[in-house]
Amino acid sequence: GVTGAMGAGSGSPPNILLIQSDQHRYDCLGSSGGRRCQTPHLDQLAAEGVRFTHAFTPVPTCCPARQSLLSGLRPEQHGGLWNYDITLPVRLFDSPTWAETLAASGYSLGYVGKWHVHPDRTPLDYGFQDYVSLQDYAAWRRAEGLPGYEPIDAGALGLDPVAARWFGGRDPGPLDAARTHWQADRVIDLIERYQREGQPWHVRLDFEEPHLPCFPTDAFASLYPAETLEPWGSFGETFSNKPYIQEQQLGTWGIAHLDWAAWSQYLSRYLAIVSQIDDAVGRVLAALERLGLTDSTLVVYTTDHGDACGGHRMIDKHYVMYEDVVHVPLIVRWPGVTEPGAVCDAMVTHALDLATTLSEAARLAVPDTYQGRSLFPLLRGETPPDWPADVLSTYNGAQFGLYVQRMLRDHRFKYVWNPTDVDELYDLERDPWELENLVGRPEHLETLATMRVRLLELLTEQRDDIVARPWLRQQLATGRKVGPRC
Repeated sequence: GVTGAMGAGSGSPPNILLIQSDQHRYDCLGSSGGRRCQTPHLDQLAAEGVRFTHAFTPVPTCCPARQSLLSGLRPEQHGGLWNYDITLPVRLFDSPTWAETLAASGYSLGYVGKWHVHPDRTPLDYGFQDYVSLQDYAAWRRAEGLPGYEPIDAGALGLDPVAARWFGGRDPGPLDAARTHWQADRVIDLIERYQREGQPWHVRLDFEEPHLPCFPTDAFASLYPAETLEPWGSFGETFSNKPYIQEQQLGTWGIAHLDWAAWSQYLSRYLAIVSQIDDAVGRVLAALERLGLTDSTLVVYTTDHGDACGGHRMIDKHYVMYEDVVHVPLIVRWPGVTEPGAVCDAMVTHALDLATTLSEAARLAVPDTYQGRSLFPLLRGETPPDWPADVLSTYNGAQFGLYVQRMLRDHRFKYVWNPTDVDELYDLERDPWELENLVGRPEHLETLATMRVRLLELLTEQRDDIVARPWLRQQLATGRKVGPRC
């Protein structure tokens, strides 16, 4: 049945504006209080709604995370275990989506920007009536005769050719012609049209940014001079008592030799493009205000997952469950439902919980198969007594070789189950940068055993096939891992 709640006062379901960036770290948001980053419009959105401090991705990889957001299912259920455009074949995502149900209910649906859900099917195959793609932007930019992006001097940084293309550079075009702002304008066009047509609408604005490589325009490129940026607290990573594959990542990318002088240039452009995204978001929010739609529109800002950005001396993501890549921004503003300026510390799995929440907001029946929980109580400032005290995130490998991981994270400890290597346990209160793996420490054996049992319970509940048979279940159930680092 329909379990949703009505929007503020009107008695009508709200318009839904869902803004998703790509690889936006939680601590690179002004209101998070982490890395100094200017995001005034997102901070204002948080001041007018609810900011979640403990939102986590169900999987720190692009395609599976995006597929989970549309389907309400974990990758192990919807079948898209890893990015479909990498080195190993994958079962393509074929699950039904709440967007299709939303369209059938009478909503107008538009999608602008990055898709990365299916190589052949587009948003038009999943309920959206309008789709403006990244390829449309590239074609427009060429037709306008705008200059191409200017990469950095890779030689000056001593970059391996494999890594050089990912360190970005500069967009020499005007800000209004930047991809971020062109997308914002296309979103405004759709909102204006849908509003004239008189139906409730759902519009997706999906930025490619700040996914590497970052090419900020001159309007933002100089905001964060590289020489002023302090290293991450994890930059001294030695990989002692860590899974082998983490240090191998540096060798695979050709970045093991890079010092902070090189990484600070990467971070400078990353922060700049985050601020540029914020400016584009501000453009859309101003349009809602101009059109008188602020009070009738539910606005969400989030991302698919984070980015290493030089944290632990790493690039991108893959084979790690560090906060850099699993902890994500999540801001929800729904006038009349959310309390302005609220901060929620509850543990949420953003993609799964949003699928359930947005379905309810539109008064759709939420399928029993959905694996997230409704955020409605949290949006109202209420935390149900049975709200989970932990979150689960998964990883299934593939880009550089198969490697499976399962993470359990509560407010203090993080346990990472690596079935084919040493496990990881971090005390985030004492070691927020996750440098010291506590697995094997006698004083933490009880915590380790408890979290293993809890993880097994969650994986079983979530129908994860990795524990469907006894060969791997016993690692969690009995702690049967070899060696002193068990």
